[in-house]
Amino acid sequence: MSLLVTETDLRSRRHAPSGRNDGGPNRRRFAAGLPRVWSSAAWVAYFEGNAERQRTIPWYRGAGASPAELSQIASSLQAWQLGETSDGSHLLAAAQDYAATTGDPDFVQAIRLFTAEEQRHGANLGRFLDLAGIERVRSNWGDTLFRALRYAIPKMEVWATPVVMVETHALIYYSAIRRATKSPVLRRTCEQILFDEVAHIRFQCERLAILHRARPLPLQALTMGTHRVMFAAITIAVWIGHRQALRAGGYSFLRFWREAWRKMGQAWRLMSPEAYCWDD
Repeated sequence: MSLLVTETDLRSRRHAPSGRNDGGPNRRRFAAGLPRVWSSAAWVAYFEGNAERQRTIPWYRGAGASPAELSQIASSLQAWQLGETSDGSHLLAAAQDYAATTGDPDFVQAIRLFTAEEQRHGANLGRFLDLAGIERVRSNWGDTLFRALRYAIPKMEVWATPVVMVETHALIYYSAIRRATKSPVLRRTCEQILFDEVAHIRFQCERLAILHRARPLPLQALTMGTHRVMFAAITIAVWIGHRQALRAGGYSFLRFWREAWRKMGQAWRLMSPEAYCWDD
């Protein structure tokens, strides 16, 4: 699943903002067909529309997963379900501060809708666990570390950066889970999450492109270097915590490592200010 083809997919919903054709380098970007960053109002419209276009999950069929399948993925699903159930209070506080600073009140509602979509993922995964007779967990070392990383500094960049990285891994993870089971309920749940995560990554990458835009090139290079160290650590942590489920879905460590870096490379291109035509 490519992150770079989401332009067609998302714009087909006709929620993209309009803009003008500026002169200089920006005009060349416009002529080259580069997209504009969506406004927060456009993202609000997208999330509202997406909430009405959810795939139908056949809950009436029960869990539909064999004991052999569940033995490979159950503990991993417990941890991932917990990670999808954040109440979003820390993120909302950071978003409110950011919106007040930038004069973008619609951003707060976009974050509320983004959080609701993540919580819907957690609710669906939890419902599957209930059907399968698997207890939900209240703590997990990976989730604790991830939350500590996000909560360290209540700033949008500090929050959005690890989220993009984890959601990049989610594209691999849910693809693996989908292949590891024949359960119609779990497969359809994974399909919906995979669809949603493409837009989530785009949403966060656009915000990071805005934040990185005014940063001098040497500091941008330092930021990217820091990103790579952080991403390597997160990739190793995800493998340690979920290797059994990933292997059940056909991923060796080498395949997982390569695919994670490939997808994150796409995300880095989406968060580059040079990837967009700016209205200024």
